[in-house]
Amino acid sequence: MVKAVFVQGTSSDYDDQPGRYYHFPKRYLRRVQESLGDWVVFFTPVKDSGVDVSERGTYRGTARLVAITPDPQKTDHYYVSLERPTVQDFAVGVPRIMNGDFLEPALAGKDGGTNTGVALQAVRHISDATFDKIIAYATQFEATELPRFEEATEDFAPGFADEATHFLFDHDRQTIASLTNKRVRDRRFRLAVLRAYDKKCAITGWDFTNGGGRAEVEAAHIIPIEYDGRDVVNNGLALSGTVHWMFDRGLVSIADNDEILISSKVNDKDSIERILNPSGRLLRPPRQAHQPHNSFLEWHRRHHGFAA
Repeated sequence: MVKAVFVQGTSSDYDDQPGRYYHFPKRYLRRVQESLGDWVVFFTPVKDSGVDVSERGTYRGTARLVAITPDPQKTDHYYVSLERPTVQDFAVGVPRIMNGDFLEPALAGKDGGTNTGVALQAVRHISDATFDKIIAYATQFEATELPRFEEATEDFAPGFADEATHFLFDHDRQTIASLTNKRVRDRRFRLAVLRAYDKKCAITGWDFTNGGGRAEVEAAHIIPIEYDGRDVVNNGLALSGTVHWMFDRGLVSIADNDEILISSKVNDKDSIERILNPSGRLLRPPRQAHQPHNSFLEWHRRHHGFAA
């Protein structure tokens, strides 16, 4: 097995579904097969207009590969499934160049520029050491996003923020442990979602914070983990605590035109209507890469009995 980088843009013609599977052509089949059972990191193309300039050319998440299946509709194309408990977006993308050097050595050209032949490859193998560096930088950047109080605990990989150029830890035990630790993963998901929504509730528009800088909003899964949901921004909404409670219980949902729906089971519809943002529609994040996936919102409506 060998680790890999998967290039994934917001305007790709491939049939990817965030956090579930990656779609690729036959020319990369051997490479994906060699990475099966191992970890990959997802890379946002340098020219991807669907993300902020600061997020272009960055590593933005990771997952472990579990199975390859042929595409039944498109000849010479395949899907590779992502293992649900391992899928996670980084709260902050990791630039491909750090301290003047490419994190992927193969991307460095002879003239000091980019090796375009390698950069244009959608699937690239990387070493364990390169993977470790990407994860360490992601963890370091996420640590700087934490508020001063309430969230800074020893579970969040201590020491990574002290010195960015030292990676003195064992790959199998520490890096993978940081990716599979539930408390770390929950915090990473919350940071990624709140950052995408600028810490504002997507239903009320509220953006309260406490004196320590902690946002009042929470990161809600559209499809819960227990129903095979994933820890990716596209499966998340930033919601105020009470609204999160209502969303999880199907008292509110989102229509395909973004209208905020209120269940007929609600006993005080007027009170809910009073806390909705003035538009009565979902307040989406500004970037295409962070949009809630339509199929996930459709699942939520169907699961909670909203009319089609």
